[in-house]
Order: sequence, then C-alpha cells, then structure tokens
Amino acid sequence: MSTQKVALVTGAARGIGLATAQSFAAQGWNVLMLDRDHAELARVVADVPRATALDCDISDPDAVAASFTALDQLDCLVNNAGVAQFGPIEACDFALWRSVMATNLDGTFLCSQAALPLLKASRGNIVNIASISGLRASTLRVAYGTSKAAVIQLTKQQAAELGEYGVRANCVCPGPVRTKLAMAVHSQEIIDAYHDAIPLNRYGSEAEIAAAITFLASESASYITGQVLAADGGFDSTGVGLPALRKDTP
Repeated sequence: MSTQKVALVTGAARGIGLATAQSFAAQGWNVLMLDRDHAELARVVADVPRATALDCDISDPDAVAASFTALDQLDCLVNNAGVAQFGPIEACDFALWRSVMATNLDGTFLCSQAALPLLKASRGNIVNIASISGLRASTLRVAYGTSKAAVIQLTKQQAAELGEYGVRANCVCPGPVRTKLAMAVHSQEIIDAYHDAIPLNRYGSEAEIAAAITFLASESASYITGQVLAADGGFDSTGVGLPALRKDTP
C-alpha cells in the first residue's frame, strides 16, 4: 500500500464535490473523482493535481462494483453525489421518490459497501454528505429530506459497526450553499429569507463545506466517529424560531 493517501469523492464534477477534491489535492492526497457526468468530469479533472476520473452512476450496483473492484487503495470515501427534486408532497409520485432514493441513499450505501474491504485494510474513513434538510423538515423536500435523514442514520450504523476495524464514519450536513445551481434558482426573496433565518446571515461557500469534510477525513479527527456536523451558519440552531423574535424587543 502506498504511503500517499487516497480519497474517492462521488459527485466530484462540480459544486461541493469538486471543491472537496480540490481541498484533498491541496493537502497532498491522491484523489479519485467519480461522477456520472462524463463530459464535465473530463473537463475539470485536469485542473486537480493527482486526480483520476471515474465515470460511474452510483445508483447502478454493477457500475459501482466495477469501479471499486479496480481500486487497490482507499483511505477516505466521501459520499457526496446526490440529486434534488423539490415540489409539493402530493406531487411526489413513487417514480420521483425512487429516483431520489436511488442516488442519495442507495448510491451512498452501494459505494460504502464496495469500499469496505479497502477501508478496513487502510483503517480509513467514510464521510457522508447529508443536508440540513435531513436534520429539520422543510417544505417541498419530502423525498430529498427523507433520503438525507436516512443517510444520517446510515452514518451512525456504519460508525457503530465499523469502529472495531478502525474505520470511522461521520456525516456533514450543509446548510444553504452559494453554488452556481442555487444562485440560478433562488430568487432574491428566497436569498433574503435564508439570510434572515441563518445566524451568520449568509450562505456558505463550497470551500467552507469542503474544509469540514477534509477535517473529518484527517488524522486531526482520529477520535471522531458517528458524528453529524451541520455546516450551516447556525441554521439548525434556530429551530423554528422566527427571525423577528431573535432581537431584543421593548
């Protein structure tokens, strides 16, 4: 086994996944960047030092098995790939429900299971990416929020059962993040509402979420497992409190 550590990041062609791959690379890791968007992955991988592209749809069990069988070392698996379908609960039919679960939950499970032999050998770790929507309910997110809540529980199961092998498992729950996609679909009204609801009064950045992920993957977090870290600017701490009631009143 090489002394150079290896991280595999799913959903690495853009957003938080790409920022995480860049952060690992900056810290001297070799990075396996996995995504089903072959064209975008091929475009960005050349700009990440010591990175290798893996073309794979994590909702496909055979594709996952083939991708992981080809690996000979893995020190950290970051299960970041996910899809989001937002809409009213009555508009969520079973096909939409399954399409969200197939990537967000099934894909996370499949990659984790496939990675276990390598992670046991390296006494490595898993960082699952859930969402603030898995910690607190929100409108229009019945499938997405439920899938992310399940990822949180999966993380705790992994930590409970894999610790005896020296394998750690933790979860990062991003709050609103200033990704290109979010900025494209969030109206100014939505942006203002999020700012009002978040104690730090702003969106997070992709790099800030990546920093939380790479910390949990590092030796600095060697005694941390089974934890759920909300990287959310304090959003979860406000619960259902109204922003107007957070200020002192006469």
